[in-house]
Amino acid sequence: MTSTKPAGSDPAPRPKRRTFSPEYKLRIVAEYDAAPKNEKGAVLRRERLYHSHVKEWRAARDAGALEKLVDRRTSPARPKKPAAEAENEKLRRQVERLEKELARNKAALEVMGKVPMTALRAATVAG
Repeated sequence: MTSTKPAGSDPAPRPKRRTFSPEYKLRIVAEYDAAPKNEKGAVLRRERLYHSHVKEWRAARDAGALEKLVDRRTSPARPKKPAAEAENEKLRRQVERLEKELARNKAALEVMGKVPMTALRAATVAG
């Protein structure tokens, strides 16, 4: 029996990185700190977290940096470029790529144009 799916395709979608709001982080740190010693692991398992999460969030809370609890890499507050600027960058990269391709093609045509002429001259001189 043969499969209808291509051999290289992955049926599982790519996992999405979890993000945590500052309020969630503060709530979990408070809950973890209030839990008895033998129930701290249960809090981590229930929330699917690591102790390192709690340590990092507690340090940020103690430093008084609530804004540091926001992950800047995945935060929706990340400043975005204006659409026109993004389009200009895209077009600049495209122009650079096309200029390189043009230079490569010109060099190839120049070489191709000279090879037959030198072969003919060599044949004429030798003959």
